[in-house]
Amino acid sequence: MSESKISTAKAPKPVGLYPHARKVGNLLFLSGVGPRTAGSDATDSAVPGLKLDKNGNYLEFDFEAQCRSVFDNVKVILEESGSSWENLVDVTVFLTNMKRDFHTYNKIYAEYFKDNQPCRTTCEISSLPTPIAIELKCIATIED
Repeated sequence: MSESKISTAKAPKPVGLYPHARKVGNLLFLSGVGPRTAGSDATDSAVPGLKLDKNGNYLEFDFEAQCRSVFDNVKVILEESGSSWENLVDVTVFLTNMKRDFHTYNKIYAEYFKDNQPCRTTCEISSLPTPIAIELKCIATIED
């Protein structure tokens, strides 16, 4: 069974020692992907729609911008790995505030996934390792 690790400069840098994706056979497993801009690392404040003051309080918060950015980051990682958006088979979504953000997330999700409808799980979690409000964990198929 063929196996490989995949990383790309076209996506945010991982927050730890792990690849953006790992190919095992004809499956592609993406590590958690957030909305930070391409090339940014955990110390950057490069989150679309988010500005914080020096104490970490919100000055600006646009959850829709974060949703669109995380979907775009997933798409780039899939393409850089030799897969595609249409090959997604499973998406796990982590939201830091289900009551505030689920409706917006669900609306934008429906735009991006109207043709391909992978299995989906959405969970609320208390926090993520950077000041983001959404992260996706995905599985896709890939051709050898």
